Amino acid sequence: MRHFLKALCLLFLLSACEDSNTTKVYKPKSSGNINDLSVVIDNDLWESSVGETIRYTIGAPLYGLPQDEPQLTLRQIPSSVFTGFVKNTRLVLKINKGVPAATKFYKDPYALPQRMVTVGGMTNQEIKDQFITNQGKIVKVFKSQEIQEKQRRTRKTLYNSTTLSEQFGINIQFSSLYRIAKQVDNFSWIRRDIKTGTVNLLLYTLPFDAKMTKESLAKRVITVRDSIGKRYIPGPVDGSYMTTENAYRPFFGDTKVANLTSYETKSIWQVKDAFMSGPFINYWIEDKVNNRYLIAEGFVFAPSVGKRDYIFELEAIIRSITIKQ
Repeated sequence: MRHFLKALCLLFLLSACEDSNTTKVYKPKSSGNINDLSVVIDNDLWESSVGETIRYTIGAPLYGLPQDEPQLTLRQIPSSVFTGFVKNTRLVLKINKGVPAATKFYKDPYALPQRMVTVGGMTNQEIKDQFITNQGKIVKVFKSQEIQEKQRRTRKTLYNSTTLSEQFGINIQFSSLYRIAKQVDNFSWIRRDIKTGTVNLLLYTLPFDAKMTKESLAKRVITVRDSIGKRYIPGPVDGSYMTTENAYRPFFGDTKVANLTSYETKSIWQVKDAFMSGPFINYWIEDKVNNRYLIAEGFVFAPSVGKRDYIFELEAIIRSITIKQ
């Protein structure tokens, strides 16, 4: 009986240890507007060259917009205020002075989901150097989190995209606020109305060309999109159509969409013979399995209002694309 009782006690102890190890710490849901970044920094540092560096690196204007709009909206919070529910904001950038120079990345430290980056240094110059060196990585981490958040919100009211799925052999997610404005054999135009204009998405394909260099592709993107605009996107007067504004130099870079090599172009569109223009983002996705480029482009017409959030919405939609196998 004594041995039985010892074994039973040991079993209870092991069970208790197992329960203790698997206990999950409760974390509240995060909050905040899309692309809002809480910058935890004391007032004196925020007003110094450190704050200025943060504003022209992390808060720099987003390329490809007709007016300057920050890639992230910075909201300064003194360290003494960063307590309680304030810690639940989805994006947090925390600056620590008087510590070894380092930039560290954290996932879900106080809330779910959440991304926090801490930047430290013994002096102002060390902190500034950290931002200058790591600004690309910091922005990429925050942007990735916001793309996921935007896609999560979109999934609450999805448009039934079966016809697009059948047409292009893809899965794509966008809000039921959108509608298909035009759909032909190898082209679809999806759009939604907003108070001041429209938000638009174009999908089409072209044959894949293995001999195409990156430099020649950069030129072909503009040539192709202008021909698509002339054919499918008419302007308000006879003979007018969407084209690319020559005076604004396009950004061209590599990225990944649907886990495939893709080429991203950002610039400004305009309507020939009409006073209409706005930003666009264009992606050529290398779908080698299907011997094609899948091209997804978003463009915004929204006079007199900010356009960053609309372009971001379009990017989140495009990055939701997966190729059906």
